[in-house]
Amino acid sequence: MVFKCQEDSFLKQFKTKVVSSEFATLDWTSPQGEVQKLKGFQVVCEDTILFPEGGGQPCDYGTLGGFPVRNVQRKGTTAVHFVESPTSFEQDSEVLQQLDFPRRLDHMQQHSGQHLITALFDREFKYDTTSWSLGSSASYIQLSTPHLISRESLDLIERQANDLIREGREVSVVLVDPEVAQEFQDARAPRGLPKDHEGLARVVRIAGIESNMCCGTHVTNLSQLQCIKLLCAEKVKTNVLVHFVVGERVLQKLGEVFQREQQLTQALKGGPGQHLELVQKLQQNVKGSRKYFVQLLKDFATAEAERLEDLPKKERPKYFALHRRDGIEVDFINTFLRLAPAEGILYFLTVSEGVAAGSSAKGHLVLRGDPELVEKLGPQFVELLEGKGNGKEGSFQGKINNLARLQDCQDLLEAHFKPKKIVEAPSAAPPANGAELDKEE
Repeated sequence: MVFKCQEDSFLKQFKTKVVSSEFATLDWTSPQGEVQKLKGFQVVCEDTILFPEGGGQPCDYGTLGGFPVRNVQRKGTTAVHFVESPTSFEQDSEVLQQLDFPRRLDHMQQHSGQHLITALFDREFKYDTTSWSLGSSASYIQLSTPHLISRESLDLIERQANDLIREGREVSVVLVDPEVAQEFQDARAPRGLPKDHEGLARVVRIAGIESNMCCGTHVTNLSQLQCIKLLCAEKVKTNVLVHFVVGERVLQKLGEVFQREQQLTQALKGGPGQHLELVQKLQQNVKGSRKYFVQLLKDFATAEAERLEDLPKKERPKYFALHRRDGIEVDFINTFLRLAPAEGILYFLTVSEGVAAGSSAKGHLVLRGDPELVEKLGPQFVELLEGKGNGKEGSFQGKINNLARLQDCQDLLEAHFKPKKIVEAPSAAPPANGAELDKEE
């Protein structure tokens, strides 16, 4: 079946009749990325201007009878609308469908633009498009070639596409019988017809460029695409992804890039022409500072270890706990343990990324000492600190995700090493009134 949205992709509202309405729920992802459990009804109408998801194109949004349509799916020859409504719709009742046209226009621009880009890559380089993705901010086509496409080749296709847009080539949709070879001979059909397809097939034709079998909604003239920008090419295994934006998305992307450029100019204290040089200089400074900082940490670890080593054995603590929040630098722990006394002390060391002990932060933990005690405390510590770890032969290491309960770990240590109080049994009370106990003869 060809739906009304496929007959006229620019139709914004349409009256039709309800065929069926059944209660349903839907896990719906909002534009902000939140997943919501919606209650409503699955509604089938005699026809629809709301495109059901298919051909790589997401479904349309809009309203049905004034209530929001959150999803549209094709089932055979029908389109099923999920309508977020508190009440059902009566069979044979007339309802008004209204389309979220800005969303539709965006989808038409990206989809028709994809057809044009695909045709030009095929014409110029004989690269087949094996799939495409219409993303929320940018789209891509996957080309069947193992060779990364150069910027010069991208610019060539981009220039040709925009020349055709300025010419205003016509885009038309024709219905053909896929069983009749003569009618179908010039139509590309990369995906083939769905198994449940019935009747004639839709073929989208760009005048003088290509004919491509497609169920999606499209512009009627290339001039409605406004412009095309090929962003980059990315090699993925034996294929290449070409990322692109079309129409309103080009303007949106330009606005985003310009805003970031202004923010960088303010942060770097230099104009766009200096951005790369200034960032490279910052990277060099950070690299040098980091190297100096790591050396300071090693010096501190050495000093702490030597301080323990210099203590007389009888004055050395039974356990030693130390936390550093300078970053997850295991070199600090390794240096300390390499130089610290190896026997008689249980070491509990942690490092984290820039957050004070007692706060939520990721980090690294090491326990070293008496094997039996390490085996006992290690799993308890990583559980308290929401991490994972393992160990053997008196050494336990783990990655931790929350240092908020670090004090609880130290309390366990103190409880274990705290001297046990000796409680003496009370002596027998003397007899009342000084009387002596009877003795056995």
